[in-house]
Amino acid sequence: MEIKTDDYRISYDTDTATVNCQGSLRLSGMDEYAPIVELLEAAINQEPPIMTLNLQELDFLNSSGINVLSKFAIKVRQKKTIDLVVKGSKDILWQGKSLKNLQRLMPSLTLEWH
Repeated sequence: MEIKTDDYRISYDTDTATVNCQGSLRLSGMDEYAPIVELLEAAINQEPPIMTLNLQELDFLNSSGINVLSKFAIKVRQKKTIDLVVKGSKDILWQGKSLKNLQRLMPSLTLEWH
């Protein structure tokens, strides 16, 4: 599963249960994020024991995108069968605060900084 534009690339690797996010997500509103939400929900529905959300190459994410990630973390938490690992980059400013907020929504989430 993959969504690719000139600005960003979101893909899900079923073998490793990893969602990779790269580029810059500046979509306006939840309607434009719908394909990404569908990809994330399809990944959750596979119910892997451990899922990784790799954001190390996601340079920018606007508030609508942060909302999408928050809802994703809540849905994974509600499944109760999936451990979530989020990989972030110390070099990308928006990730520090926003990824810690994801951990508040899903306390069992593992946050890895690279």
